[in-house]
Amino acid sequence: MGSGKSTVAREVARRLRFQYVDTGAMYRAIAVAAIRRGLPADDPAALAALARGITLTLEPRPDGSARVRVDGEDVTAALRDVEVNRIVARVARVPEVREALQGLQRSLGGRGDVVMEGRDIGSVILPQARVKVFLTASIDVRAQRRQAELAAAGTPMPLEEVRRIIAEDDRIATTREVAPLRVAPGAVVIDSTTLTVDQIVDRIVDLVERARGL
Repeated sequence: MGSGKSTVAREVARRLRFQYVDTGAMYRAIAVAAIRRGLPADDPAALAALARGITLTLEPRPDGSARVRVDGEDVTAALRDVEVNRIVARVARVPEVREALQGLQRSLGGRGDVVMEGRDIGSVILPQARVKVFLTASIDVRAQRRQAELAAAGTPMPLEEVRRIIAEDDRIATTREVAPLRVAPGAVVIDSTTLTVDQIVDRIVDLVERARGL
């Protein structure tokens, strides 16, 4: 969170005229559904049953983003709510939740000409992808970026709280039993700490064009 993944991925997709797929939005949609149903984030069995029992759809929009629906209900506006931010890492670490979503993720990625954003795309979902990028940044810069995003969305949060959530998300993502966060074999690591969005996008577009022989 906060290394600029979403902004960069959307812009890369726009530049290349590829479809953009944010797999993190899927886990956020499960979190939204859990909150609305009153399910505790520390109940893996309930979260797994929820993930297996709902119908999740992503509808591309002209701006490159996607409208996310759970059982037909548009939950897009709720994906970045503060409470969702607090529990999404715990939702995503439940093995059965991840397994329930992997089929949809692979289906979307298998269509070709897709920019997929997610923490386990290159290592688990699409290890055969021709271009894999691992985007990172210092935790302080990530916290500042995320705080600015939250403020712009009308959900301000103290910087230290944002930093704490990011650190906890990282701890959970790197230590979970299923699909732990790691650099996928063959991935290009880009540290975005001192780079602008345009500079990062230029690098990734160049990687893709070279992979396609352009």
